[in-house]
Amino acid sequence: MTTSQAPRRMNFPAAQGRSAVKGWLAVLAVTLGIFSLMTSELLPVGLLTPIGTALDVSGGTAGLMVTVPGLVAAVSAPLVTVATGRIDRRIVLVVLIGLMGAANLASAFATSFTVVLVARFLIGVSVGGFWSVAGGIALRLVPARHAARATAVIFGGVETASVLGVPTGTFIGDLSGWRTAFAAVGVLGLVSLVCMFFLMPKVPAGRTLTFSALPEVFRSNSGVRIGIALTFLVITGHFLAYTFVRPILQGDGVGDSSISVLLLTFGAAGICGNFIAGALVARRLRRCVGGIAVVLATAMALLALVDTDALSAGAILVLWGLGYGAVPVTFQTWILDAAPDATEAATSLYVSAFNLSIALGALFGGFAVNGAGTTSVLWTGAALALLALFVAGGPGRWRRWPRQTVRP
Repeated sequence: MTTSQAPRRMNFPAAQGRSAVKGWLAVLAVTLGIFSLMTSELLPVGLLTPIGTALDVSGGTAGLMVTVPGLVAAVSAPLVTVATGRIDRRIVLVVLIGLMGAANLASAFATSFTVVLVARFLIGVSVGGFWSVAGGIALRLVPARHAARATAVIFGGVETASVLGVPTGTFIGDLSGWRTAFAAVGVLGLVSLVCMFFLMPKVPAGRTLTFSALPEVFRSNSGVRIGIALTFLVITGHFLAYTFVRPILQGDGVGDSSISVLLLTFGAAGICGNFIAGALVARRLRRCVGGIAVVLATAMALLALVDTDALSAGAILVLWGLGYGAVPVTFQTWILDAAPDATEAATSLYVSAFNLSIALGALFGGFAVNGAGTTSVLWTGAALALLALFVAGGPGRWRRWPRQTVRP
């Protein structure tokens, strides 16, 4: 956006005649649901080794537990949004979160890797559909003056799950076993189901999204295209390496008990990164994207180069966590800024790209681990992060896209 252009406030179809307190309770219930879903999708990251050992599969094969739901979520995001376009959004969210809870409980009692993969498929359906619908539902729960802030809270559930849910699940798994961790997330999903059922009002379907709107917003909006490309590069690079962070640390001699603490440290740093980006992104969006790329690439390269112990690994993971914690709020803001009048279609594409990137990162990371060793995923992830820096930095591209700033 040039200095002469004033930021434009987005027009949100906010709730009419609904108290702010009840609306915020409903928003928090949805936030708990999306936190449960995203924690569920990423939970195997910290538990690959014990799950692979228990079910007699290799580390690369165990990575399919991240790949499968990511791929399914990428497809289900637009499909569920379009297919349920005429159904009360509360019902849609409750059904999807219930499906996730049941799938995690099934994983907790699974005796074969096949059963776990089927459960992960169902979780992918839940994640893609829930995230796409929830991205716009906050706008219909609270008064107009709270609409943008409520949307930020909903997506804060994604961020918190990414940077805190996985380390907590890993900690539970190390204490009581990986099955307990899956069961805990399943129960958390059922708790959020109850909260949404009793705290959310009926939310009739609004304007129905059609399949034709998806390619149209991608084809006609250069800002959306750049945002999708950035999401693909950064998220793929991150999960290509982070999915296998446990075996990477184990290869450096870091003990299992220390790894769970290090992942919690990563999560705490990620929360800090989220707040830092939240304070900067409205006015320095481009610089935030560049900073994320540099920080992630530096952290991965350091982990590959340095012969780490628990202390040095912790320092590197703090840096990594700061970078990744800033990702969801920064990239979501990019997408909303780029398409203020087509937020549902643009968000659906963003959700698909985000989850597809998680899947591809885990998938190709598994190939790299099995074929070239664990260090290879760090170098590849760093290269993808740096490539995002160049994609975001083309000056001519930015001049053709006058950014619209979204304000709470």
